[in-house]
Amino acid sequence: MSQAPAQRETRERIAKALEGIDHQTSESRDGMTCVDVDRDGLHETLLRLRDFAGFSQITFVTAIDRHPAEPRFEVAHQLWACAYADRVRVRTRVNGDDPRLPSCVDLWPGAGFMERECFDMFGVGFDGHEGLKRLLMPEEYEHHPLRKEFPHQGIEPDKLYREWDAARRAEWEASS
Repeated sequence: MSQAPAQRETRERIAKALEGIDHQTSESRDGMTCVDVDRDGLHETLLRLRDFAGFSQITFVTAIDRHPAEPRFEVAHQLWACAYADRVRVRTRVNGDDPRLPSCVDLWPGAGFMERECFDMFGVGFDGHEGLKRLLMPEEYEHHPLRKEFPHQGIEPDKLYREWDAARRAEWEASS
């Protein structure tokens, strides 16, 4: 199958920007260019794609839980090149025993919320992220709902809500 000229140009821009970085380039089913890189090369890869390949915007950071396979998590950063109307997905695999990656908040400040969501839902940490805390679940929640072992019915779903409600009522009664 031959590549369209735009895809070829994208691959050439990416290959030139990532010279000297250990990576593999492939194509997704929908024709998007994907770059696979290890944890140590992730930040430099994102920096070069931004500065030398024109991928000036980040559209998402998310993870996929591949349990029981190891490495367990695949973290995906998707970037957009407005000037070329093109996108690239950067994938990094991390083990389940230490799911940590370097943060890209210094490159795209808006990625902070995306990294927080990935931390909250999957338990993947981001080194260098100043405010890495839960975004959707309460701080006291000990689980990560998008992990494969998380039960579909939830974990003690009413207990946590009852505790919140009791604390809120106590606060309201104390202020009255």
